[in-house]
Amino acid sequence: MIKNDLFLKALEGETVERPPVWMMRQAGRYLPEFMELRKKYDFFTRCQTPELASEITVQPIRRYGMDAAILFSDILVIPQAMDIKVQMKPNFGPYLPNPIRSQADLDKVIVPDIQDTLGYVMDAITMTKEKLNDEVPLIGFAGSPWTLLCYCVEGQGSKSFDKARGFCFTQPEAAHELLQKITDTTIAYLKAKVKAGVNAVQVFDSWGGMLSPQDYQEFSWKYMQQIVDALKDEAPVIVFGKGCWFALKEMANSGASAVGVDWTCSPQNARYLTGGNVTLQGNFDPARLLSPPATIKKMVTQMIRDFGKDKYIVNLGHGILPHIPVENAKAFIDAVKEYKE
Repeated sequence: MIKNDLFLKALEGETVERPPVWMMRQAGRYLPEFMELRKKYDFFTRCQTPELASEITVQPIRRYGMDAAILFSDILVIPQAMDIKVQMKPNFGPYLPNPIRSQADLDKVIVPDIQDTLGYVMDAITMTKEKLNDEVPLIGFAGSPWTLLCYCVEGQGSKSFDKARGFCFTQPEAAHELLQKITDTTIAYLKAKVKAGVNAVQVFDSWGGMLSPQDYQEFSWKYMQQIVDALKDEAPVIVFGKGCWFALKEMANSGASAVGVDWTCSPQNARYLTGGNVTLQGNFDPARLLSPPATIKKMVTQMIRDFGKDKYIVNLGHGILPHIPVENAKAFIDAVKEYKE
């Protein structure tokens, strides 16, 4: 039994004394103890070494005592497993030297055996569960098929992902074949994570907001729905699309246990668009963690009042920024722990 099960209760829609809190990207780059490890090991070494991944996962829990841990990894381990080369370049970000631009490129992409290619993630889950000792739940995650396609086709990060969108609009059959391969791999991957011991999973659609509402349905949401359908009876699923307020209704009716909201959608609008029945997660602007701690605390308290304490998980509206002071992150967490009606 998990000692602090606030997060799991919120996912079930149960009444709680206060909402649970965790932060997207809480394991990592803003923490001094993480920076020490970063000096010694490159990015994918940290992802692929279970001892390191598990240590990084529990670092923020030790420091701040969030109500859930999220496994340290990266969404791009899936393309790597599918035989798509991925590098992480310092001061540049992800770089895929052989992007998928044609049917011939696509024919080389495999749907892998998860245990063979991503077994190290399952080992990291086992080690992390031991370190957490049932104190808090553990979240596993994956990128949405659309977000992964963006990197696989573009070959790197982008402000607009024009090449990725162009691929979908000029070669829709190839795009759908790639999206399905990513979806099938993701489902197998998340099922293996649940089997290995994660208590919930989250699907991140970081670039969903690049698409029009109509194109979102065709190139992103229908694949996310497949993932929800495959996983929802095995573990709670959280879906999160950045810039996807227009899809909140579909997300709320998808069978997912919770829907993530970014900071461009107010709590009142998010409740309205989702029908008021599903657990919501979010939506503090990550840049607002640069405000003074006293301001952060006031804003977090107001955010909880606006969402309501039940069917709500306090989080950021996207991942924490690298240059956030540790005391500001603490103010964010403490404000939730100190919350009283």
